[in-house]
Amino acid sequence: MTDLFVRRWMTDQQRAGYSLCLILDPEHENDICQSLLNASPIEQYLSVYEGTAITDLANAGPFIFTLDQPGDRRIDGLLEHPQRNWGWLASLPKGDLPNLAKHWRERLLIGPRAHQALYRFHDNRVLARALEQLPADALPAYLGPVISVCCWDGAGWKITDNPAPGTYPVPNEPLWLRTSTCAWQAMQIRLINAHRYLLAEHVKAYADLAGQHDPDAWIRDRLTQADAWGWHAPEQVEFLLVQSLQAPAYTLEAYWQARADETPARHFERVYSLQGFGKRQTSL
Repeated sequence: MTDLFVRRWMTDQQRAGYSLCLILDPEHENDICQSLLNASPIEQYLSVYEGTAITDLANAGPFIFTLDQPGDRRIDGLLEHPQRNWGWLASLPKGDLPNLAKHWRERLLIGPRAHQALYRFHDNRVLARALEQLPADALPAYLGPVISVCCWDGAGWKITDNPAPGTYPVPNEPLWLRTSTCAWQAMQIRLINAHRYLLAEHVKAYADLAGQHDPDAWIRDRLTQADAWGWHAPEQVEFLLVQSLQAPAYTLEAYWQARADETPARHFERVYSLQGFGKRQTSL
């Protein structure tokens, strides 16, 4: 059983004197997350989004729990089903839980201030891709106080040791933001970020949509349409999502379709203007 591999790693880390911690995405593991929250002393867990610019998403965002024992039965369901992509495991120096939360809080938001996105460090697929591609000398700034990571990469459990655990500033050009991502993984990240944006900024309209459509399928269709039109900039995708959400019967008017002689930029400017927002400043 693959979970025996993880239990052995957990035992080795505890015997070395380190704390064990679980980085958990509660989005699809809410029951397990609530069980851990109810059974854990307050000093043994943290919400990573708490106290940040996205603190309103604190309950939906990742939690970090410290685990007392390698044989903790509360996480059996997670270890037996790693394909649910619930997060990952790490070892830390004793008492370093607050430092780990601070480390990832400093790396949460990426991109220009006006168009920031969330870096999904808690997604084991994102972490595994970065760990696979980063050179060894970039690992300390990426993993911070983490001593060792045990992570499901889609095919099996992988262990990565941090060569120099500690406290590091965020590099000006983080290498982990340059790692390549498969198309499916990239779409999953975009879906989750779009979902959280609509939940935070347009919750009533989004709830109304969910009463008539599968939100994941609806967002996927919008993102696919944005790709087909060549609308890749964050403001273009945001515009398409919000206007589609507000359109009668969630159906855009015919003038939204691209013309044969239009570049993606001119197409966007035309639709933006026809939607009543006026002419945007453009270098075209």
